[in-house]
Amino acid sequence: MKKRKIIAVIAVCLCTFTLFITVQELFDHKESWHGKFYVGVELAYGDFEDYRFMVNEVKKYTNLVVIGSPEISLNQTLLNEICDYIYGSGLNFIVLFTSPIEYLYNPYVWIIKAREKYGEKFLGVYRIDEPGGKQVDNDEYKFVVKAGNFTEAANTYVEILYAHLEYYIYSGAKVFTSDYALYWFDYKSGYDCVLTQFGWNHSKELHTALCRGAAKVQDKEWGVIITWKYNNMPFIESGEEMYNDMVVAYHAGANYVVIFNYPKVSRFGVLTEEHLVALKRFWEYINLYPERYGMDRGCAVYVLPESYGFGFRNMHDNLWGLWYSDGLSEKVWSDLRYLLSVYGLSLDVVYCEKEFLDVIKGKYDKVFFWNETIR
Repeated sequence: MKKRKIIAVIAVCLCTFTLFITVQELFDHKESWHGKFYVGVELAYGDFEDYRFMVNEVKKYTNLVVIGSPEISLNQTLLNEICDYIYGSGLNFIVLFTSPIEYLYNPYVWIIKAREKYGEKFLGVYRIDEPGGKQVDNDEYKFVVKAGNFTEAANTYVEILYAHLEYYIYSGAKVFTSDYALYWFDYKSGYDCVLTQFGWNHSKELHTALCRGAAKVQDKEWGVIITWKYNNMPFIESGEEMYNDMVVAYHAGANYVVIFNYPKVSRFGVLTEEHLVALKRFWEYINLYPERYGMDRGCAVYVLPESYGFGFRNMHDNLWGLWYSDGLSEKVWSDLRYLLSVYGLSLDVVYCEKEFLDVIKGKYDKVFFWNETIR
């Protein structure tokens, strides 16, 4: 009888130990996903108190802060205070820097020391907002003013943009931007990560396909920044819409999800209680469902002609901000509308460049070229 009891106790102990190991493995699995994914808020305004207030609010349900105001990085003392506070709160951070000639201190040296001081919590540098968007919008700050053809436009864009990034690239820090056009060429210019903008009623599936495809083939990171939906109050989408967009980005395999917070119209900027609740819900979601990260990764790809700098906002969008849409634009637009209806978030869009063709064919199950009949 005693022998049976001893055996029973041993069996219970073994079951308990096995259960503990299983739960621990599940926990470790969750953590492994979190090491690849960051979610947080960009503050494009404020002083130390604004950052302290926001960090204290969101530190329990985010892991990233983007210091998005050039006035912060121009003031070395203030920058150090804010970075110290974010780091002390256990969050990761990215710092916006502008042209090196604007600083009274050496940003290169600061970055080197920051990498030593903050380690992996200092994720990198944000440099130049929307370079591709400015180009297709024919903005006064666009890089390519004139070109004889698409190839010249692409080469000039990459060359000039790289020259603006080179200083920060050589610091060894990752270099970030956000954009809504020409993602492929942003990456070729030296960016380590581009955040595609969810806002302005742009097609989220299409811009995910363009940004993720460029990152995947060029072996870079990518992300989503949820930006303005309106030009006036409330500026940003509702909390429920924001939650849904974050889930879309998570399922699509984004490395970063950032909420753009500007201007300061309340103590939380443009964010309200419903947006904070959405962030909390999303944090709970990714902890409950680590296996859903990247569940909609691209399995099919549409390949565009080399250097075809189409804006992709409508069928008649321009090319490189220099030319009107051409005879191919309508076919490309129609092809993508059809393929997105079939593949949804599982579609990527890339460019036909010789050095990447083998990579493209190796990464996707279905490859569609612009010069084929798609349907």
